[in-house]
Amino acid sequence: MRCSHVLVKVADLHAAVADFRELGFTVDYASAERAARHAHIWFAEGPIIELLTTPPRAELLKWPIELALGRGVGTRMTRWARAGEGFCDVAVVTGGSDLAGPRRRLRDAGVPIGRPVAWKRTRPDGAVTRFRFAYPRNDRLPFLVTPYDPPQHPPEVRHPNGVTSLIRVLLDVGATDRPAFDRVIGDSPDFAVTPGETTRIRAIELAGLTEQLDTRLLHGAAVRPASPTDSRRTS
Repeated sequence: MRCSHVLVKVADLHAAVADFRELGFTVDYASAERAARHAHIWFAEGPIIELLTTPPRAELLKWPIELALGRGVGTRMTRWARAGEGFCDVAVVTGGSDLAGPRRRLRDAGVPIGRPVAWKRTRPDGAVTRFRFAYPRNDRLPFLVTPYDPPQHPPEVRHPNGVTSLIRVLLDVGATDRPAFDRVIGDSPDFAVTPGETTRIRAIELAGLTEQLDTRLLHGAAVRPASPTDSRRTS
């Protein structure tokens, strides 16, 4: 499976959107701006960056979330809520709108995963986006999401800073997580994995990035330029 998006937890979504725009990114709110908790940095294809903030006192909602969305989800959401700013999760996209096949494959490989959850989001223009997701019970593993319906990647998007795509997600993966992690991502070229004490996103690589970004505006995210020799999704 390929990477769908990498999530950056921020304390104040509106401040983060303003900062990433100052860094030269085109940023779109995922829903009506006033109440939005998610915003997207799109590319014409491939993985995207999602900025998100969590509701106040979300760490207290673990068990209601578990009951509503399935085992393991509350643990993941609680970790997001308690985390400081920076990368908090990553999603992989399935090949179709049905999660049954990927979930069965993971369960058969010994990777417990929660039930599919249908979701919809109303965009600022009033259009409705639908998708499904499912979370492995190990909250450090990437979660599964179906393609957005209708598709959301714009046919053309230009970022003033010259970035053209998210080439790779760099991760540390703990030894106990590695077998299951490999089962989830398969042979996806979107991930570069190194051993680590804790499974976490270390950085992302962006094609077209030519200048060092001001780390004060990145809200804890580590961003690197992709190698000039990496030609995937660079135009």
